[in-house]
Amino acid sequence: MDKNTIAAIVLSTIVIIVGFTAQSIFFPSQPVVENAVEAPVNQALPPQAGNDAGPALMSSSGDTSPSSVPALEENEVIAEEFPVIETDLVRVQFTNRGGDVLSYKLKNHNDGADMVEMAAGVTDADRAFSILIGGSKGAAVNQLFHVKRISDTEIGFYRTIALKNSDGSESQFTLAKQYSFKNDDYMFELKVVIDGDSSFGGLSIGDAAYTLRTSPQIGPSWDPKQDKYEYRKFYHLLNGKKKTVALGTGQFKALADKVSWTGVAGKYFTLIAVPGVPTQGFEYSTAALPDGSSCAQIYVTRSAIASGRQTDTWKFYVGPRTDKALAPYNLAGNNPWNLSDLKLNDIVDTSGILGPLEVFLKWIMELFYMLIPNWGVSIILMTILMRIVIFPLTKKSSESTLKMQELQPKIQEIQAKYKDNQAKMNEEMAKFYQTAGYNPLSGCLPLLIQFPLIFAMYNLFNNYFEFRGAMFIPGWIPDLSQGDSVMALPFTLPLLEWSDLRILPIVYVVSQLLFGKVTQTPATAQQNSSMKIMLYGMPLFFFFLFYNAPAGLLLYWTLSNVLTLVQQVIINRMMHAKKSGAGLKLVK
Repeated sequence: MDKNTIAAIVLSTIVIIVGFTAQSIFFPSQPVVENAVEAPVNQALPPQAGNDAGPALMSSSGDTSPSSVPALEENEVIAEEFPVIETDLVRVQFTNRGGDVLSYKLKNHNDGADMVEMAAGVTDADRAFSILIGGSKGAAVNQLFHVKRISDTEIGFYRTIALKNSDGSESQFTLAKQYSFKNDDYMFELKVVIDGDSSFGGLSIGDAAYTLRTSPQIGPSWDPKQDKYEYRKFYHLLNGKKKTVALGTGQFKALADKVSWTGVAGKYFTLIAVPGVPTQGFEYSTAALPDGSSCAQIYVTRSAIASGRQTDTWKFYVGPRTDKALAPYNLAGNNPWNLSDLKLNDIVDTSGILGPLEVFLKWIMELFYMLIPNWGVSIILMTILMRIVIFPLTKKSSESTLKMQELQPKIQEIQAKYKDNQAKMNEEMAKFYQTAGYNPLSGCLPLLIQFPLIFAMYNLFNNYFEFRGAMFIPGWIPDLSQGDSVMALPFTLPLLEWSDLRILPIVYVVSQLLFGKVTQTPATAQQNSSMKIMLYGMPLFFFFLFYNAPAGLLLYWTLSNVLTLVQQVIINRMMHAKKSGAGLKLVK
């Protein structure tokens, strides 16, 4: 490697580092969202005095009689309680303050030493599934509620709420919330009951009755500065089509669309709200939490209620973001709620039109896993199989490239001779290609055929749910969904926010550099410094870009590079042998 090449590499590295530094300081990354405004801060209602009359809470057994609610003593004092409901899949802790959720853990999925917390970022003033009177800027209900334990999987909360009217009078209504779970399902039902007294004619504050607010964040815990491959995005289904909204920190977006469902999702888990009532609209918020961490919260506003009594039914899915868990809600017989055609599985990231190919690749990888129950080994076997399958295409492309090099002097001669007559040049080039038996597209078509496979495998290895928490090699790759680590650094590198020493990104870059060296042609070797920056500088750029990439994705890329390098060496020797012997077979 000459000194000019070394200088080009050093210069490109400096440019990359300076570029990242300048971008982080002067141009922090934030998606541009139309009409984004600062998220509101909701103030809680002060506790109100007065008698509480319990409503008729609905149970799965159909017991809706008022006698099912225990009688209340005059001026009864309500103590704060923290009841828990636990099913086969979730453990949910409530508070009777507002009848809200304090913790929502997924029992079969871990976040470090604990279960994944899907009600993350909850505070005294911002709890999960809380009710705000009116729209999203309304006051959150913060009073202590009475608790009614209906069954092992159902619980209700109720109390009287007093509202002051514009004329100074006061109206009262009983507000009740009932949560119903199923033992083997990630969806739960929330019924909101509003039952007013004789003076209560409905609930309408600015054309809205109330707003349901999700938790400030969903788990698992993550650091946006370090993990660029994790994220929180908002989704909704509008007229049968999935829409995606990405907001920068501290932004707020309100939509008046009547959607089938709306949700917030990370890479592996999601919370989806399915309204069963008329909605006025919904809003997304990424206002920073008190501890400075990121927020991803949904507000769904119920339209005004004109009657004295109203029972609303909502459904919430809180669980894995997988087609296996979400597809059952498309057919009534496949889920315990008898829901159909919800299309919740549209929230799962796929390769689009390449989705069927991704499903096929996933099926093959799962076959490998059945033989050897290690997902890292499955990745290796899948990558080897794919390189074998596309070897004929790679060989054909290399033969075409070598043939193009042999024809290059004559091509340059024609180009120089007819440089002032483009039409004549094209005519002579076509004749020359026909005489030589060479098709200019023969080198491109094999690569184009490989692209769909590469894209499908990228999405598969980057998002496959089973990789989460899957160990490959203890002490090095304990989780294929995270970056590998041989040791934790005693400090965090400034600007880059790196805190672990990783081996896979280094091996990946070395394999890229070697591949560039092996595939370098004599013509390329004589190119100027800009070409050398592309040849040697781009792998360094990818090193910075992919340093914290999931180990499963980097394992695939690195092994694919190594196998491609071996294939290229074999192909080069085959071409050299043909050239030295009987001559190269022309590619048509």
